[in-house]
Amino acid sequence: MRYFITLSYDGTRFHGWQVQPNGISVQEELDGALSLLLRSEIHTTGAGRTDAGVHARMMVAHFDCEQEIDGQQLAYKLNKLLKRDIAVQQVVRVADDMHARFSAKWRTYHYYIHTRKEPFLRHYSCELHYPLDFQKMNEAAALLLDYDDFGAFCKAHADVKTTLCQVTKAEWKESSPGVWYFEITANRFLRNMVRAVVGTLVDVGRGRLTIDDFQRVVEGKRRSDAGESMPANALFLERIDY
Repeated sequence: MRYFITLSYDGTRFHGWQVQPNGISVQEELDGALSLLLRSEIHTTGAGRTDAGVHARMMVAHFDCEQEIDGQQLAYKLNKLLKRDIAVQQVVRVADDMHARFSAKWRTYHYYIHTRKEPFLRHYSCELHYPLDFQKMNEAAALLLDYDDFGAFCKAHADVKTTLCQVTKAEWKESSPGVWYFEITANRFLRNMVRAVVGTLVDVGRGRLTIDDFQRVVEGKRRSDAGESMPANALFLERIDY
């Protein structure tokens, strides 16, 4: 029997979602808790792989178990057992052919920045102190919807079979004065893609790149032409749609 587990986590102390040989991961702690409670070795499969320091308001993973599970009770016990930086929202039975990763249709990320000193944002938002032209940044971001190859924003030497993605939304929004977030939705994301896209859009906002320059970066498909990768602490996996 297959189950979907929906959870959220603060990625600060983790080396990403996926089990790592040299650092603690969200998957490792979740698998350990599930194995203990269900008294059998459980291995979860996540909807994606967040990098070290990246957070998730919504992550979905699946696991298989021979016994029938009371999802509400299991979620309660997991939340009692797991540390405070991981929270389980629900555990539900799904069809055996449902897959947390391959059945997902869309994923949405938010990247947060603030443009003045804000002590209560510093852990989950990137503080920038130079003027940014968000109108131009949005004009450049809109171009992403016209392309499907994002090699320019893929981490160098990443082990990926394709750099093709379908982006359906890319937009900067102001949530309060001086506080902004970049929302991007796609069917899949490359490693480090969102942080590289944001870094390049920030270069547009600072006047380092024109909108035409940004378009040439996308079309060139070379990571060396794009902007720097922004800090991980301000990135959230926001939503997964099935």
